[in-house]
Amino acid sequence: MSDSNDQGNSGGRKPLTVVRKTSGTVKQSFSHGRSKQVVVETKKRLPVAAGGAPGTGKPGEAAAAAESMEAKLVALAAKLGITVDELKARQKVLERRKSEETARAEDQKLEKASQDRLRTEQERKAQEGREREEAEVRRKAEEEARKVAEVTALTRTTEKAEQPVKSRARVGAAAPAAIVPVEDDDAGRAKRGGGKVVKDDRGAGDRAREAAARSRSDAGERRRGKLTIASALGDDAERQRSLASVRRARERERERKMGGAGDREKVSIEVTLPETITLQDLAGRMNERVADVVKFMFKQGQMLRGNDIVDADTAELIASEFGHTVKRVSEADVEIGLEGGTDDDTDLQPRAPIVTIMGHVDHGKTSLLDALRKTDVVSGEAGGITQHIGAYQVQLKSGERITFLDTPGHAAFTAMRARGANATDIAVLVVAANDSVMPQTIESINHAKAAGVPIIVAVTKTDLYDANPDKVLTDLLQHDIQVESMGGVTMAVKVSAKTGEGLDALTDAISLQAEVLELKANPNREADGVVIESKLDKGRGPVATVLIKRGTLKRGDIVVAGAQWGKVRALVDERGQQLHEAGPSLAVEVLGMDGAPDPGEPLVVVDSESRAREITEYRIRTKRQILGGAGAAARASLDQLLLRLKDGTVETRELPVVLKGDVQGSVEAISMSLDKISTEEVRAKVIHGAVGGISESDVLLARSSNAPIFAFNVRANKQARDLAEREGVEIRYYSVIYDLLDDVKATLSGMLAPEKRETFLGYADILEVFNITKVGKVAGCRISEGKVMRGCGVRLLRENVVIHEGKLKTLKRFKDEVSEVNSGMECGMAFERYEDIRVGDKIECFQVEEIARKLA
Repeated sequence: MSDSNDQGNSGGRKPLTVVRKTSGTVKQSFSHGRSKQVVVETKKRLPVAAGGAPGTGKPGEAAAAAESMEAKLVALAAKLGITVDELKARQKVLERRKSEETARAEDQKLEKASQDRLRTEQERKAQEGREREEAEVRRKAEEEARKVAEVTALTRTTEKAEQPVKSRARVGAAAPAAIVPVEDDDAGRAKRGGGKVVKDDRGAGDRAREAAARSRSDAGERRRGKLTIASALGDDAERQRSLASVRRARERERERKMGGAGDREKVSIEVTLPETITLQDLAGRMNERVADVVKFMFKQGQMLRGNDIVDADTAELIASEFGHTVKRVSEADVEIGLEGGTDDDTDLQPRAPIVTIMGHVDHGKTSLLDALRKTDVVSGEAGGITQHIGAYQVQLKSGERITFLDTPGHAAFTAMRARGANATDIAVLVVAANDSVMPQTIESINHAKAAGVPIIVAVTKTDLYDANPDKVLTDLLQHDIQVESMGGVTMAVKVSAKTGEGLDALTDAISLQAEVLELKANPNREADGVVIESKLDKGRGPVATVLIKRGTLKRGDIVVAGAQWGKVRALVDERGQQLHEAGPSLAVEVLGMDGAPDPGEPLVVVDSESRAREITEYRIRTKRQILGGAGAAARASLDQLLLRLKDGTVETRELPVVLKGDVQGSVEAISMSLDKISTEEVRAKVIHGAVGGISESDVLLARSSNAPIFAFNVRANKQARDLAEREGVEIRYYSVIYDLLDDVKATLSGMLAPEKRETFLGYADILEVFNITKVGKVAGCRISEGKVMRGCGVRLLRENVVIHEGKLKTLKRFKDEVSEVNSGMECGMAFERYEDIRVGDKIECFQVEEIARKLA
C-alpha cells in the first residue's frame, strides 16, 4: 500500500497545493417577482514547496522522495525488460501525445466558441433590427421603454450566469467565483447538496444597475468587430493603438511643449512661382498645409480647391500673406540657352554659300538648277512646276560647293518663298526674258529685301525668239533693283538652261558674292539649323529636310524642332546616300523624330531626352493657348456673324474639306490659298489637314463632317478606299495645286446665292375698283407707260409712296386672261393677298431676274 501511495503521490509531477474555501449566498431577483439564492465559493490555491507544508522546505524529505521515484523507475524498467532511459523516452512520448490531444481539444473548444460568437452576432443583428422597428414606440413611452431595457438587461445577465464559466488558471491567481443557483426554501438548499446560501443585502435597484452595466459591457464585446483568437479565449486586453494615432499624439505633445501649433515661429522660405500653379503645388513649395491655403482663399471670397490653378499674381499674394518671399520665373525659361552661345572667331571655318532660287512660276528656276546639277528633276514634277522646296548641293569644277534651295513660284507658296529667303545667304532672282517682271517676281524681291540678303538677277530663256533681256533689266528699276550695267551694285547674268549659256558666269557671280560676305561657321559644336520641309513617309516615318547652319549633326543626337523631338536615326542627302554626319550649309533628311515638324522651325541639339520633352511640352502648351485664344476670337466673330444673319445682311455657307498632302509645306500652302478665295458668303474650311496617305480615320472624319477628301500627291490605302465606297465619301486626287484650287473655287461659286436684278416694265393708273364675288377687289387700270406682264412684281404707289409690294395675281383684258398688256390699253388687275386699293393709286410693274455669280 505504501508503494502505491507513494507512486500515486509522485507520479503526476504536480506541485502540491492547499485549497482554502470561502463561501457566501447571493440573492438574485428576476422578472415577474421571481428570485433565487445562489452560493458563491471562492477558492484560493497556495503552492506547497517540495518536501514540506506550504511555505516550508525540508531538503531531507525531498531527497528521499526523489530516491524513491528513481527506484520505482528502475523496478518498472526491469519489469518491462528495458532500460531506464527507454522508459523515460516512452513517458515523454506519452506526455507529448497527451499534450497534443489537449491542444486538439482546446482547438475544438475555440472553434465552438467562435461559432457561438458568430451565432450571437447574428442574434444581435436580428435584435437590433427588431429594436429599430420598436424605436418609435419606445420614444412615445419613455418610462415604459426604460423598464423594458432593465428587464432585458437582467434577462441577459441571468442567461450568462447559467452558462458554464470558463477561466484560465494562473499560478498565484485567485479563481473566479463559482455561482451556484439554489431555491429560496430549505428544500431547495437540500437538493443542491447542502450548499451554503450567501445572502445579498443590496437592494433590487443596485442589482439591476449592476446587471445593466454588465449587459452593456457584453454588447461592447460583441461589437468589437472581427473574431480573433484573443477574443475567442476571452482575453479582455484592449486593442492596440494604430501607428497614425501614436504619431498624432506625439505631434500634439511636441506642439504643447513648444507652446502650441499656432504660436510656433514660422520659417520664411523663398518660393519659386511659375506663370500658373495649383494651390496644392503652391502649398508644397511653401511647406504649408493645403487646407490652410484653401481656407485663406475662402476668406478672400474665392472658393477654390487644391487642384485649382491660380495665376502668378494670386500665388504671390498668398505666399506673401503666409510670410514667404517670392521668386517669379517664366515657363519660357526652359528655352534659355537652347541655341548656344556665339562662336569665337578662331573656331570659324569657311562654309559653302546657301543660294535660293526665286521667281515667278514657269520662269525656268528648276530647269536652271537642273542644268547646274546635270540632272533632270523638272520632268518628274507634276505640271512642270515645283510644289515644295528642294535642297541640293552642287560641286563646281574648282572644287567649291554651293547649296541651292529651289522654291515654288506659284502664288500659293508665299510662305515657302519667305522661308527660303530667311534661310539663305544669296537670292538668285530668275526672270524670264520673254515675260519680264511678273507678280511673283515682285513678291520674291520683297522677300529678299525683308531678309536682307543680296540679290543676283538671272535672266533666263534668252534663246527664245521673243526674248528681250534689256526690257527685264529696265523693268527691275521700278522695284529698286539697279544692275551693274546701269550703274547699280546688283549683278545680272543672262543664262539659258537649254543651251547652257551663262551658267559659268552665274556660278562665278555666286562665288564672288560669297567671298564678299565671308561666310564662315564653326563645325566643332552642337548643330543647329532650320527645317526646310517635312513629310510623313510610309516606310520611314516622319522625315524632316533640315538645312544645317552651324555645327555638325551626327547620328544619335537628340534634336528638337518646334513641338517635335527625337533621336537622329539616319541622315540622308539629296542623292539618297546615308551619312554619318552633316556639317554646315548641308541639307539632309533627318529620320527618327516623333512627328513631322512645321517648316521654318529651328532645329537644335539638346543634351538629354528629359530636356527635349520639357521644351516640347512647353511649346505644345503655348500653341494650345494660342489656339484657344484664336478659338475665342472665332467665337466672338461668330457672334457678330449671327447678329448679321439675324439682320439678314449676310448668309455664310461653308464647304468642309479634309486635306491630305505629301509634305507639310503643300498642306500649308493649300490651306492659305483656300482662306484667300473664301468670302463672307461662302468659305472653304479645312477641318483636318495633315501629311501622309489617306487612312480609314480620315474617311470616318469626312463622313461625320459631310466633307470631301482632297488628296494632294498622296493616295488612299485599300481599306480606306473600300470604306469610302461603302460610306459614300468622295476622294479627289490632285497633283497640281491650281487644279485643286480651281475645283474648290467652282464649288464655292455654285454655293453663292444668285444675284437678283430688277427690270422695270411699266406703270398703270387705277381708274375704277370693282368688288367681284369669290375674287375680291379688282382694279380697272390703264397702262400709262411700258407694259404689264402676268405674274410680274408690282408696287402700289399712293401719292408717290410705296404702300405695298407683291405679285400680280390676275391680268384680264375684258373677260379673258392675257399674258401681257401694252401701253395705252385698259385691263383688270388683282394682287395676291392684298385688296386695299383705291381710285387714283398707281401701279409700278417690274420683273426680277436671277443671275449666277462666280468668285473672282
